[in-house]
Amino acid sequence: MPVTSQLLRGLPRAKVFASGLAPCQHHQAHFFPVTHWPTSRQTSLVLERRQPSRSYQSSSVLCSYNLTPPQVNSILKANEYSFKVPEFDGKNVSSVLGFESNQLPANAPIEDRRSAATCLQTRGMLLGVFDGHAGCACAQALCERLFYYIAVSLLPHDTLCELEAAVEAGRPLSPILQWHKHPNDYFSREAQKLYFNSLRTYWQELIDLTSPGEIPETREALLSAFKRLDNDISLEAQVGDPNAFLHYWVLRVAFSGATACVAHIDGRDLFIANAGDARAVLGVQEEDGSFTAHTLSNDHSAQNESEVARIRSEHPPSERKTVIRQDRLLGLLMPFRAFGDVKFKWSIELQKRVLESGPDQLHENEHTKFIPPNYHTPPYLTAEPEITHHRLRPQDRFMVIGSDGLWETLHRQEVVRIVGEYLTGVHQCQPLKVGGYKVTLGQMQGLLEERKTRMSSAFEDQNSATHLIRHAVGNNEFGTVDHERLSKMLSLPEELARMYRDDITIIITQFNPHVIGAQRQEGQS
Repeated sequence: MPVTSQLLRGLPRAKVFASGLAPCQHHQAHFFPVTHWPTSRQTSLVLERRQPSRSYQSSSVLCSYNLTPPQVNSILKANEYSFKVPEFDGKNVSSVLGFESNQLPANAPIEDRRSAATCLQTRGMLLGVFDGHAGCACAQALCERLFYYIAVSLLPHDTLCELEAAVEAGRPLSPILQWHKHPNDYFSREAQKLYFNSLRTYWQELIDLTSPGEIPETREALLSAFKRLDNDISLEAQVGDPNAFLHYWVLRVAFSGATACVAHIDGRDLFIANAGDARAVLGVQEEDGSFTAHTLSNDHSAQNESEVARIRSEHPPSERKTVIRQDRLLGLLMPFRAFGDVKFKWSIELQKRVLESGPDQLHENEHTKFIPPNYHTPPYLTAEPEITHHRLRPQDRFMVIGSDGLWETLHRQEVVRIVGEYLTGVHQCQPLKVGGYKVTLGQMQGLLEERKTRMSSAFEDQNSATHLIRHAVGNNEFGTVDHERLSKMLSLPEELARMYRDDITIIITQFNPHVIGAQRQEGQS
């Protein structure tokens, strides 16, 4: 086996597709059941149209039809995945019990990606959600590459030297990641050699920058990995490739973009590295059994005052009114940190030079045709992550990492309540709220009966992420899952779905309070 593929292969992994740009197309067959949309018609369902977060859409009439419960379940469960940390001698020695994940597309193909892996050198677990825009290419590259950059950044100097010596001698390499992937997930086989060469250059530089016996800090490793991969994405696009497909691919990756929210869990140490508007939230169980939300990351958007101040401070006072307009970077981009998006990073001269030397197909891409308005002092965008650290406690029961499609539909406290009730099997009955709606006694009785029915079948999903998506898409104004609403939202045609919701990707990690408690006592002794 070539040395290039040994390192990038790791332990058991998913089927690899090597059909050019087909990776983004292959997903279409898995996301929706084989159905035929009926003739467009207006339904009685009233839905609030979402504001497109990263692209503009023309208005259309909402068209959908009723799906049966089995059809709804087929759609919701198509991309669910679960992993349980193996036990040794009947004991689980990890602070993580396991995780469950799922995705629900709105775009066709979906622009979100997810990754999960165990670092075989450190035994730490990596979990990440990547939210793409202007196409899926950048998010796809991140889900394949970022964890390798993090894993290499975490390796001590001596191990890096062993790695380089093995490559030099052509010896077999020990994998550094064990991937936990859904069969629909994949790696780009044609780009492996390019990716490996860039990764190798990175660890060679790390060898030069570190000393024998030196062990990196997790915070610095995460920071370095994010920045280096974004730099490599930019450099690969500038250099190009003799292979026509790879040349086009690296340019697509660079001109599209993606946010990233990554967790690294090792013992009681939980680190979050976030760049963009995906979010990580901790579910904390209180003494009375209820759950409260503890946010582990900050959104990098116009709603974050410190982020707005940061961007304005990096550009001249003359750009104060133009650098952020209508809550978007240069009036165009909602996330203020992201990978790729070289339209917001390169000089105008560099953009023109790269595009002129690029393949003709790139000129047909609408995202490469424009120069952002008021583009005077690039770069305007960074992939540098904001890193937070949390020491796990026994009451920290789970963590939810989700793309912004989740948080646009559900408040973080509601997310934590739904997941907490699902994991414990205990339904906390809150006072029935009807907001400003006028309801009759008969309607109130109907709502109470619906609640009773819902409690008896609330946990029919076998995957907590699926259960959460069901609520995110199907909740009505009373906070209960409405099958009719869920059915019609899931049956929206491709050209309409994106107008009413975003792609949703969720990873829910369940912690082991007994192991965490024991580790905490050892640390205090």
